[in-house]
Amino acid sequence: MHKKELRSKYKALRAELSHEDIEERSLAIANQVVRMDIWDKLYYHTFLPISEHKEVDTEFLLQVLAGRDKEIVVSKSDFETRKMTHFLLTDNTRFQKNEYNIPEPVDGIEVPADKIDVVFVPLLAFDKKGHRVGYGKGFYDLFLSGCKKDVLKIGLSFFEAEEEITGVFENDVRLDFCVTPDTIYKF
Repeated sequence: MHKKELRSKYKALRAELSHEDIEERSLAIANQVVRMDIWDKLYYHTFLPISEHKEVDTEFLLQVLAGRDKEIVVSKSDFETRKMTHFLLTDNTRFQKNEYNIPEPVDGIEVPADKIDVVFVPLLAFDKKGHRVGYGKGFYDLFLSGCKKDVLKIGLSFFEAEEEITGVFENDVRLDFCVTPDTIYKF
């Protein structure tokens, strides 16, 4: 299926999820991540969900990372340049929602992209080859292309993989893994 069609399909599927569905599936995803062999790293980047878009709630994942004494990195997006600035999450980090309702750090200790070891990637859909469909702005492709070559790219999805995504671009960065409530896909 083409990226554009998948974007519509999965936005509609997400819209049907209740608050309880989101919480239950997000917890199941975090429990799957705990089982992965990724815990020898130090810097873990995660997205903060846009609750209005019914994204995976990363609060459970944040608790896992904090419990394992990992350095947690969150980002702020510049919609003119499509670049993201990354900040260390600390007890003093203050957040503010931007005009797209994305919770972002107001300021803090900046972390360069090439220092990040693992990135948890938001998405709408993904396929069995590790391609993903996001919102179509290219923020994560640009961000991931600036990370070190061996950075682990882990998608988080409420839904299972599509067979194949068509309309993939050359500079679309593929995932290494994708975690759903029931499955850990490795590409």
